[in-house]
Amino acid sequence: MKVNLKVWRQKDSDQKGHFENYTIDNVSPDSSFLEMFDILNEKLVSEGKEAIAFDHDCREGICGMCSMTINGIPHGPERKTTVCQLHMRKFNDGDTIVVEPWRAGAFPVKKDLVVSRDAFEEIQKAGGFISVRTGGARDANATLISKEVADKAMDAAQCIGCGACVAACPNAAAMLFTSAKVSHLNYLPQGAPEKDRRVIAMVEKMNELGFGNCTNYGECQAACPKGITLDNIAKMNREYIAAKARQIVGA
Repeated sequence: MKVNLKVWRQKDSDQKGHFENYTIDNVSPDSSFLEMFDILNEKLVSEGKEAIAFDHDCREGICGMCSMTINGIPHGPERKTTVCQLHMRKFNDGDTIVVEPWRAGAFPVKKDLVVSRDAFEEIQKAGGFISVRTGGARDANATLISKEVADKAMDAAQCIGCGACVAACPNAAAMLFTSAKVSHLNYLPQGAPEKDRRVIAMVEKMNELGFGNCTNYGECQAACPKGITLDNIAKMNREYIAAKARQIVGA
């Protein structure tokens, strides 16, 4: 198949970016979107041109690195799929495909399609951990957890921190990411002792870093490749309000 690409090129965060047009022939419908970009970059290098910078690592839908907005949709047109899992058969022969980096003030463009997601690391460092000394490994059944709670914690823990939720949100809110990281620990008894400290620290760090507010558009849930739901945001809001109330009264 033949595809026409309109790709965002930007030398660095201090330079203005622009779109450049490319055409690739003989692309296999079974190629992944990133493999198609590999072919394009090989072509550019053979012509003495600079390759397009884009993030990738595992190429198995786990690392969350492949942050591309494809035809206006983070990760492309297929639901619950990362760019590396998106195949060219989802497009038609002769299509024009527009590829951009994530668009959010808290995710500055570093080069071409690569953005800095250091803000997510800062949120995680603020409270996305358990700091108590637990000693040696315990038997898996030493702390009993109901299946319902375990399932909810595991669902939240699936978040890969790709940033699609921020890129999809009209407000560039990081509420879905933050709530997933808060919830997967706060659901579990091991995370309970630091529950209040965690939710306050992570929410306030998120606000400090310049992410927008959630106004329930729901685009974050639609764009999430792991199906993280808005339920986590509602849970985090309840926990934050309760924790701040206890903090004020000194409970």
